[in-house]
Amino acid sequence: MFKNPFSFEGRIRRTEYGLSLIIAAAGRVFISMILASGTQEDLVFLNFIFQIPFLWFFWAEGAKRCHDVGMSGWYQLIPLFPLYLIFASGEEGSNIYGENPKVQNQNF
Repeated sequence: MFKNPFSFEGRIRRTEYGLSLIIAAAGRVFISMILASGTQEDLVFLNFIFQIPFLWFFWAEGAKRCHDVGMSGWYQLIPLFPLYLIFASGEEGSNIYGENPKVQNQNF
């Protein structure tokens, strides 16, 4: 779980995607709360800079989950599509994006 979390290649299961959503949301809230204590205009820029890794993580994990259901990662830009990704089952067997992560985890 969480192998190459910033990579856009491969497939992940629903559990890892759900945990990724929680981690990204908690990280973004945490950074915003820390930087919201100041009132300087520079803090807005710092907030944006510190949010970038969490957004990259969120988009990368979303793309991998899209790959698991057999779709391009660009589909995650559709409103409410991440909700579909939480509940949709992945494709059985391998697809053009890689091996089934469910089968890979059972080999250990």
